Amino acid sequence: MAASDLTAFDKPQQADLDRCVHCGLCLNACPTYRELRVEMDSPRGRIYQMVQVSGGAAISESYIEHIELCLACRGCETACPSGVQYGRLVEAARAEIENHIQRPWRERMLRWLVFRRLLPSRRNLEIVGALLYLYQASGLKRMVGMLGFLPARLREVESIAPEIETPFFFAYYGKTLPAEAKQRYRVAFLGGCIANISFARLNEATVRVLQKNGCEVSILANQTCCGALHVHAGIRGEARKLARRNIDALVNFEATLNGGFDAIITNAGGCGSTLKEYGELLEHDPEYAEKALRFSASVKDVNEFLASIELNPPMRVVPLTVTYQDSCHLAHGQKVRSAPRKLLASVPGLELREMQLSDLCCGSAGIYNVVHTGMAMSLLKKKMDSVNATGAPVIAASNPGCMLQLRAGVRKFGRGQRVAHVVEILDEAYRKDEAYRKDDHR
Repeated sequence: MAASDLTAFDKPQQADLDRCVHCGLCLNACPTYRELRVEMDSPRGRIYQMVQVSGGAAISESYIEHIELCLACRGCETACPSGVQYGRLVEAARAEIENHIQRPWRERMLRWLVFRRLLPSRRNLEIVGALLYLYQASGLKRMVGMLGFLPARLREVESIAPEIETPFFFAYYGKTLPAEAKQRYRVAFLGGCIANISFARLNEATVRVLQKNGCEVSILANQTCCGALHVHAGIRGEARKLARRNIDALVNFEATLNGGFDAIITNAGGCGSTLKEYGELLEHDPEYAEKALRFSASVKDVNEFLASIELNPPMRVVPLTVTYQDSCHLAHGQKVRSAPRKLLASVPGLELREMQLSDLCCGSAGIYNVVHTGMAMSLLKKKMDSVNATGAPVIAASNPGCMLQLRAGVRKFGRGQRVAHVVEILDEAYRKDEAYRKDDHR
């Protein structure tokens, strides 16, 4: 079957729908149901609506509203005793909507610019990143905020916008960085899309920690956006194009090596979930189906990978009290829960304080906090209540999207907490030790 014909599979499949027995055990795990107490805004209610559409009912405005209000956090998958793959269902439902309706022209233009021109393009990301950096560094952003030019909703959206970090991580593309001490592994690192301009220091810290632990790290030259945001928005055709590009980038790079990579590493829980599901995304593509399965089988979240190997000593004492926020797509999608906690426990001097409902969505959910800002802020307020109750001055996370949301939460509802990725804390421990050893030799 030609790649252009794959849209025929972009709808909820009957076998997946039939798994739901409508028991309701998913309800309390659903953030939108907990907020609204509306059956049609629960996983069970949304599946009921998908069944109706599958049976011939119209794709109505009401149906679109309920499907798009879902965070796709997949907390219901963890709660479900029947193994319903709800993430697969809601993503397919959104793709079916996208393929059968025509959105207002402003929305179509915005989605075209973001999903087809910005996220897949290194050049466009660099241009936009440079412009945003000037806006932020020049003081113009602060002035706009002080003068109150922006309407209330735009002020809310701007509060969660990422800070641009220069130099961009794109400078590392195509490089292979050697392991420190004895090489034990060879890994490929995927830097993402927005992360290259807004989490460049996190990406650098990830590479350093991998090097410290005996990894030769290759940053693939021709890699691109993973397609996670496209999949969540129902734009599966474009996501497939990006998946093929990433698979080709890996295959082309591996062709220059003697042997392949031990793992493909990502530090973003949301990206990793989609990367691990390339096999599903391309399962009907005759050219890429097998390649996609091999690719997905090699993907490891950085927490997952580091927790599976013996970490190289030494690390210096880092006297921090930390609480950990589970990334939805890492905990519910990838089923990785203990690894980040194991890594935090390995840092000398660090105390981990668990928060209540750590795996309940913070409201980030890709671009959900931009599209459904009110619901996202309501969920964030409750998340910060849980964070504040721990008294921990540091919030650790494993997904850049969560970090942006939590930083906004600290500004709005918090107590000045620092938000850091787990690997940034590991990097701090290693770099403290490095500085200590340099002092010893002076």
